[in-house]
Amino acid sequence: MVDSLEGYSYGALEQMLSGAGVNPVHAKPLFSAVQRRLVSKNLSVAEGILPPVARWLSTDEAPVLCPTEQTDCSPSGDGFTEKYMLRLADGAEVEAVRMGFPGRFTACLSTQVGCAMGCVFCATGQMGFSRHLTTGEIVAQAHHVERGLRESHGERLRNIVMMGMGEPLHNFEPVMEALGIITDNRGLNIGPARVAISTVGHIPGILKLAHHPKRYSLAVSLHGASDEERGKLIPVNKKWPLADLIGACREYTAIKRARVFFAWTLIGGVNDSKDHAFRLAELLKGIDAHVNLIPLNATEGYEGEAPDETNVREFQGIIQASGLPCTVRQRRGIDVAAGCGQLKARRLSKQ
Repeated sequence: MVDSLEGYSYGALEQMLSGAGVNPVHAKPLFSAVQRRLVSKNLSVAEGILPPVARWLSTDEAPVLCPTEQTDCSPSGDGFTEKYMLRLADGAEVEAVRMGFPGRFTACLSTQVGCAMGCVFCATGQMGFSRHLTTGEIVAQAHHVERGLRESHGERLRNIVMMGMGEPLHNFEPVMEALGIITDNRGLNIGPARVAISTVGHIPGILKLAHHPKRYSLAVSLHGASDEERGKLIPVNKKWPLADLIGACREYTAIKRARVFFAWTLIGGVNDSKDHAFRLAELLKGIDAHVNLIPLNATEGYEGEAPDETNVREFQGIIQASGLPCTVRQRRGIDVAAGCGQLKARRLSKQ
């Protein structure tokens, strides 16, 4: 699939222009227009594009901007969270979310249409897998969120989390290329330290990420401290068992000298007991780790319930007493199904 202009790094633009017989020095204003000023149409001389580039862009050989159409927008009652449904060129739809507080807004981006991992409590996993997103389709989501943020709040994105629809490490190269563009200081200029990549435990991707030159934060979904418990929630645990996953995380921390963030979705009566907390603490002993607890967000395809608040606090206290930092994820956008595990590219009925 030929990618859109958003999917070309600065170096790739230089190469493409050179191959088209255009002086590669013109990559600078073109990259700035696309990646910093976020021009979404009419890339022309009027937008600061020099005539040789404008003429080339009008040819059939030149890539076009990603035709990303917003088909739905669901603002949360919290005032700072919005979920966007975006239609891509082939008609596929994905969701992206803007969340945060004044001065530190975050974009949650999707990396696939659906997901092949099949986590039972996740709405995206319940969809099944359709296809990977291209580099440009991933970057275009960040642009869409950033444009809206500039217009509505006069602010800029500070953080990126690859925690939307799909398993990011299952689509490794396009995700890494997209993040390279998003973190380029000639574009959105979001520092790598402000980027988090969430995985259900894709071991080959974790090991590749350990050797990647940029240092993004790694978040690993656990949800169970034994293969039997985890396998009931995360089917791919059969392919990548818990012992192998923990081994990969230890290797990651040794290579990157960076902490791993472990996510644990708390499901009432399933994995929220004191015993579960003690076994999780034992599992993570000796790892530079931080545990994020996520009370279950409801989805139509899973009958589980959120835990009692008392269980959440007891669980957190046991993890903290073991010497591991542990926080309870602040819930945002739950009223518009924009919370963790709720994205499904489905329109909500408007009241």
